[in-house]
Amino acid sequence: MKLDIITPESGIFSGEVTSVSLPGKDGIFQVLNNHAPIISALSEGILSIDLESPLSEEQKNEAIEIESPEKISVKIKGGVAELTNNKLIVLAE
Repeated sequence: MKLDIITPESGIFSGEVTSVSLPGKDGIFQVLNNHAPIISALSEGILSIDLESPLSEEQKNEAIEIESPEKISVKIKGGVAELTNNKLIVLAE
C-alpha cells in the first residue's frame, strides 16, 4: 500500500509499505494491504512501518529512525490517519 506521512512543515515519508502500526486514541492498531477504509485520530507515539523495499537515499531524513533495511519508525505528537483504496495518509504533528 502507499503511505504518505505529512507534517505542517514538510513531507516526512512517501513510499510503498506492507504494514503500519499507529498510535490510535484507544491504543495501537495496525493496517495491512487491502485493509478496510478507516479514519482515526492519533495520539503521541511511534509509527512503526514495514517497507516493501529498503529505504532509498531520497526517502531518508532526520525524522525517520531506521531499525533495519526494511523497517523504520517515526515519532509523532498526534494527528489523523485516513486509509482508502490502499493509500494511507498520515497528517502528523
